[in-house]
Amino acid sequence: MAGGVVVTGTSNVDRVEAPVTFKAYLICAFAAFGGIFFGYDTGWMGGVLAMPYFKTLYTGIPYDYNAINADGTIGAPIGVSKDQFVLPSATQSLFTSILSCGTFFGALVGGDIADFIGRRPTIIMGCFVFTVGCIMQIASTNQEVLFVFGRLIAGGGVGFISAVVILYMSEIAPKKVRGAMVSGYQFCITIGILLANCVVYATQSRNDSGSYRIPIGVQFLWAIILGGGLFILPESPRYFVKKGKIEEAAKALAFVRGQPLESDFVRDELAEIVANNEFEMQHIPQTSYVGSWTACFKGSLSHGNSSLRRTILGAGLQCMQQCTGINFVFYFGPPFFQQLGTISNPFLISLITTLVNVLSTPISFYTIEKFGRRALLLVGASGMIISQFIVGAIGVTEGREEVHNNAAVQAMIAFICINIAFFATTWGPTAWVVVGEAFPLPIRSRGVGISTASNWFWNTIIAVITPYLVGKDEANLGPKVFFLWGSLCCLSLTFAYFLVPELRGLSLEQADMCMAEVSPRHSAGWKPSHTFAAEMHHVEDNKGLVNEAVEEKV
Repeated sequence: MAGGVVVTGTSNVDRVEAPVTFKAYLICAFAAFGGIFFGYDTGWMGGVLAMPYFKTLYTGIPYDYNAINADGTIGAPIGVSKDQFVLPSATQSLFTSILSCGTFFGALVGGDIADFIGRRPTIIMGCFVFTVGCIMQIASTNQEVLFVFGRLIAGGGVGFISAVVILYMSEIAPKKVRGAMVSGYQFCITIGILLANCVVYATQSRNDSGSYRIPIGVQFLWAIILGGGLFILPESPRYFVKKGKIEEAAKALAFVRGQPLESDFVRDELAEIVANNEFEMQHIPQTSYVGSWTACFKGSLSHGNSSLRRTILGAGLQCMQQCTGINFVFYFGPPFFQQLGTISNPFLISLITTLVNVLSTPISFYTIEKFGRRALLLVGASGMIISQFIVGAIGVTEGREEVHNNAAVQAMIAFICINIAFFATTWGPTAWVVVGEAFPLPIRSRGVGISTASNWFWNTIIAVITPYLVGKDEANLGPKVFFLWGSLCCLSLTFAYFLVPELRGLSLEQADMCMAEVSPRHSAGWKPSHTFAAEMHHVEDNKGLVNEAVEEKV
């Protein structure tokens, strides 16, 4: 037995976890704060790219902050038109995408480190790396290389945090509210984006370096809060089980469940975790460091519980989330809204779209546990397809800049907000929830790391290509880009229908069982018939506990 400790559990599928306590809510809510990093860093760059001082810094074109324009707005570039007073598409692409490049590698490395030193220390390390990157960005003036390297290093820290927070939350959240708790991570992402937009909105008109340095500097606060708070939170009990430290696992489990150490609930849940880990280790043996990575890609595509299938599910789902085009609005919202021609304050519109994102996300706390993961993904993708095609259709007809049709542009903004609401209540939180549930313990940290890295990889691709797609000096698609996002959402809908299982209300160990026994399309009606503790003979009396099918499989 792992750790030399014999753990006995129960055959009762309803007793594999303790009742939900307020302490569990508080621990998960604090861990979800890591989403602030993700959201804030996503949100501030788009606004900074549209700031007059920042554009002057990297183009050399002077700006008159007191000039009064014909349309009543204040401020104008000197010597060039407003259309020419923009950062080159290549610069916008580099500044935006380099963060995602850093997070891609940070997520992979973070998932790896989390298996060696633990989930909690890895998140704290990510806070430190992120702080170093912020210092470099603030220290730069017009040194493009220093700013870019600062973004890259900060991205590495965000990658650590974004991957391991999902891992940590999924492993400690009670099964009945795991979807809602992990959705809190997405909610914190939206709050981070909103805070970034508020700070950028407040500093946009400054004619000094504070215009962009203040939004960067605010991020130190997030690192201090998350890194400091994690010093008093427990390690994941499933990490201790993976390391064979059963006594430490029992103490951590008792803490997060709010139960005494000798509680039957603690004993039964711990036995289930240990038994599941032993079962999975029989199928996914840990041979070497390289083997621990290649284990994520072994198995058959036709088997729903194979490591390869799970990795495709996690990485593919994060790819499909990014292909909805949601970050186009948050990365390049202000520059895009400026292109529409009739919007005098693109920063305000960007703030409104962000507010829609924030206010819509909490709806998922209820719907993800009421209707399940699959239903939300299917409905959300359908709603986004309709909304985006409508935006594109208006944009190429009455919404064209030369038509000057304010009502048409307002309709486009309205459907962009509807699209954001569909994303925020479905694909935004649900993709993270499923990723946290999909992997067995032996490969969970690396699987979640690969999935999160997939999110940031496609995030990088979109950040790189979008300025070229909509930039007036490049493809100049303008609103037509929403036809692209709508078409990609069709892929997201197809992926969710065929590959995403319904894991609502199941423990992580029961989720493994579900994926092994039924296809994703039939998973909504699946119920556990036995426990891993019974299957692996971790109950005090095995007579009559495991049916014949299970006995044959052992």
